[in-house]
Amino acid sequence: MSHRFLTIALLAFAVLLGGCHTAKILIPPNLRPPSENSGDNLKQAAKKLQDASPCCSSFADFSYETMLPWQPQKFVMGVGSMVANLNGAHSYFVAFRLPENAKVPYRVALKSELNGRWLHTSYLFAPTIVMLDDGFQPIHSEDVGLCEHMGWSDETTGAFGSFTVDSAKARYLLVYSSAAQQAGKTYWEQSPASVPTSTAATLQMNTAGSFSVPHGPDGSVWVGMMNKTYAKAVGSAICKKAADGNGLLNTIRTAIPIPWSSDKSKGSTPVSSTQ
Repeated sequence: MSHRFLTIALLAFAVLLGGCHTAKILIPPNLRPPSENSGDNLKQAAKKLQDASPCCSSFADFSYETMLPWQPQKFVMGVGSMVANLNGAHSYFVAFRLPENAKVPYRVALKSELNGRWLHTSYLFAPTIVMLDDGFQPIHSEDVGLCEHMGWSDETTGAFGSFTVDSAKARYLLVYSSAAQQAGKTYWEQSPASVPTSTAATLQMNTAGSFSVPHGPDGSVWVGMMNKTYAKAVGSAICKKAADGNGLLNTIRTAIPIPWSSDKSKGSTPVSSTQ
């Protein structure tokens, strides 16, 4: 029996077998419904953070050897990262030295990435910043608000935020996530451009309209001096649902006066036609 004949025979047998039994359809991973539950993922991540032993509980305990990057760089916070205990809450963190030769004021960019495989089962690490002087005393602290921006690349896509270093006394920067941040949410506008295909399976996995992405205890955050790319993303990011307007036509009428829409009280000359 030749190799070719054996192959044909095996294929024929498979076809006959498929006719007797219900064949399993292999669905590509990107078309399968999401199996994870965002609530369960958050609970598990929160438990791991809570069970971790903190290394630091005061601002003087942190190591500030890392210089603040001259442009945003990615830092992954999660299992294996150091944990702080600040104000009674555990949090992953990164700490930096601020450049002494930088002219104040200057801006620092932040970006959090979605943590999860599917958009509607993801969460974000929402940053809190603390600026400190050379004696490790806090000058300013802030829960940084995040705004969503969908760009053409990974660099310009995510939840963006920023803050300004406006004190010449600022020497150190701590980035962590406060209890309030971990319990919060970020507004997210689902863009139709994010739907790769028009298949029913894919559309079911992409939440339509707008919703809020919950914050979580871990994830990836980008931190560094503001550059043009991040400044543009921060400037055009969506922070909340836009207010309902009166429509594009009414906006155009308001912006560009139209002769025939002028005040009728001034009088007008009717147009007559001769037949």
